[in-house]
Amino acid sequence: MTRPIIDLDRRRLLGAAAVGVALSQVGLAIRAAAAAPLPGAGEFPTPLRHVKAGVLEVAYAEAGPPDAPVVILLHGWPYDIHSYVEVSAQLAQAGWRVIVPYLRGYGATRFLSDETVRNAQQSVFAFDVIALMDALSIRQAVLGGFDWGARTADIVAALWPERCKALVSVSGYLIGSQEANKAPLPPQAELAWWYQFYFATSRGRAGYDQHRTEFARLIWKTASPQWDFDDATFERSAQALDNPDHVNITINNYRWRLGLVKGERRYAEAERVLATAPVIHTPTITLEGDANGAPHPEPAAYAKQFAGPYQHRLIQGGVGHNLPQEAPRDFARAILDAAAL
Repeated sequence: MTRPIIDLDRRRLLGAAAVGVALSQVGLAIRAAAAAPLPGAGEFPTPLRHVKAGVLEVAYAEAGPPDAPVVILLHGWPYDIHSYVEVSAQLAQAGWRVIVPYLRGYGATRFLSDETVRNAQQSVFAFDVIALMDALSIRQAVLGGFDWGARTADIVAALWPERCKALVSVSGYLIGSQEANKAPLPPQAELAWWYQFYFATSRGRAGYDQHRTEFARLIWKTASPQWDFDDATFERSAQALDNPDHVNITINNYRWRLGLVKGERRYAEAERVLATAPVIHTPTITLEGDANGAPHPEPAAYAKQFAGPYQHRLIQGGVGHNLPQEAPRDFARAILDAAAL
């Protein structure tokens, strides 16, 4: 693929034409969402929907008016779409159409063919998002995510800026490369990535396959040490890890990062562009929890990667890695504010 050309003049004209409406309508939506009570930790209001998109049949939750502006929310590992139950309710109440897909290897999302490579290199998830948008006839959306979902949203904004109206990314700019990942880190930082090295071994793969639920609970606790989630909340999301391709996708993702497996040739050009750390011009708000126990970069290290309208927010109160579920009001407000930048 060739690198998309960002037409800044066209973006400025479109932005100028829409800014008056956006500021008035979104401003009202922000106030309404902030004042509305949060629902309980339940389910999405409608059953999961399914659509064939690219190499997948994607299962996704949807909320809000079908003809409204679109927000796509992307989960991370080892989490699932329920990280966004409360965020979705807030945004739907504010007048947005909210799409929350299970990533490949999670929940009810399935590969259409047994012959498809169970590839989890970083760019492939972004291609999945574009395929989903095409399948649903969504020209443009606000994208939000954390963990794998934040990296995926970053990549969509970098490679397809015309498809991404605005971006909310927990822990900021997470685009990387196999070459960059060869550089060793200080011992304390390497310790935080222990599971990445565990997954590089056959014992690690077998261990994750056998103990994926216990593994996920451990990650939840270490990544969000102050989040007092109950068993029902965890078990609801842990069911997504029973996907038949989950182990293959997880192991391939971390092994690809370390350069232990190759990506597919058809994504080589995309990865070449991503390896240059492309600047993102999309209006962006980055978020960080004050108690994030997972490895994450400092905001100062990535601020320069966002060249468009940009804000960073530290969410306080013992908020950890799963920020949308731990601080849903703050995440929903960031989506609305980013759309108005």
